[in-house]
Amino acid sequence: MAVLGLARTGAAATRWLASQGVRVYASDAADSAALRETARTLKAPGVTVDVGRHDLNRIVRAAAVVVSPGISPRAQVLTVARNAGVEIVAEMDLAARALRGTRLIVVTGTNGKSTTTALIGHLLASAGRSTAVAGNIGRPLITVALEEPAPEWAAVEASSFQLHDAPRLEPAVGVVTNLAPDHLDRYASVEAYYADKRLLFQNASDRSTWVLNGDDAGVLALAAGAAGRQRLFRLDTPADAWFDAAGGWLMLGERRLLARSDLPLLGQHNVANALAATLAADSVGVSAEAIASALARVRGLPHRLEPVREVRGVLWVNDSKATNVASTLVALRAVDRPFILIAGGRGKGEGFTPLATLLRSRCRTVIAYGEARADLVRDLGGACPVEEEHAFDAAVARAAALAQPGDVVLLSPACASFDQFANYEERGARFRRLVEER
Repeated sequence: MAVLGLARTGAAATRWLASQGVRVYASDAADSAALRETARTLKAPGVTVDVGRHDLNRIVRAAAVVVSPGISPRAQVLTVARNAGVEIVAEMDLAARALRGTRLIVVTGTNGKSTTTALIGHLLASAGRSTAVAGNIGRPLITVALEEPAPEWAAVEASSFQLHDAPRLEPAVGVVTNLAPDHLDRYASVEAYYADKRLLFQNASDRSTWVLNGDDAGVLALAAGAAGRQRLFRLDTPADAWFDAAGGWLMLGERRLLARSDLPLLGQHNVANALAATLAADSVGVSAEAIASALARVRGLPHRLEPVREVRGVLWVNDSKATNVASTLVALRAVDRPFILIAGGRGKGEGFTPLATLLRSRCRTVIAYGEARADLVRDLGGACPVEEEHAFDAAVARAAALAQPGDVVLLSPACASFDQFANYEERGARFRRLVEER
């Protein structure tokens, strides 16, 4: 077997294959101290590791290639493997084959995947179900296959990249949070991106349950014609799970589930995430009482509208996970005070003009940093003041200088982190450190 990519996913796949006695060739085209250290830890009898290159002769002779989600389907090494007739699978597909005794609840969508996945895991675990939380949320699903005994359930976050090469993935419950343009730096079109999302339904059967955002026409179109039961969540309009805005209640059908004031998560988008998780848990037999109790005790994930601290009357909020425009729109709707927005990084091929309307009323200034700063100035300069800083630390310092008591300083970049950071977690951790030092 060949494994391409030596970040978390590739390293985990290599370790699992080696534990099964499979001979493995693992490689990464990049070269760094961290990758060389990973390569050192992976080397074992039957395992060969390359950093800084892919040995194409080994790859075309492999029984199959396990591809990490960070590698584009159009990468030359995958083209060579396909032309040689080598099967290409995602780590998630490999894990699905290994976890035959574990039932999967798979969550995809553009935004809210991680929070919804974590909520589902929390609801099931609180109800006493043996449950793992894995996938794009940070823990490769294949590591669950090393557990003894295997859990009854796994709540799995699946990105479009992971769904692309997962032909055997068959969720017991599939959840689609929403759809919006994303990853246009990798996909040729929005339609191509949505086509990978649609792969969630490729093995639909009469046994399948699909939890869908009933307010999102794109989601409903994506699931149209899929076999199985469809259950909808909505904001404001009655559905299988919905939000009674007038009364302030999260509803499960006609039943009051939880008062909005008792859900300790910011923003209406998190009401939707909670409703999606509620339907997933309800679909596998968790009682309404257990769901309500667990929701009242939930805590938000790091880097997702995470309040860091209040300093001299200014609330600093870390939303580093907002790596696209749709995510930042959600954050802007959740902030109910005057704010300064820190945005930027590496753009993903989409314009920033959709943010303008929400910036006009309450945004004092946008601090645009990194590679995308000129594009942010161009697209948002007509809505509110926009200032440029190249370095992230300088952007945070400038926001501190401009903020007034009662304001929010919101890091919600609408961009990937890769111009100055390894990932959004590193960016969010840096923001948190800078705030804690103030």
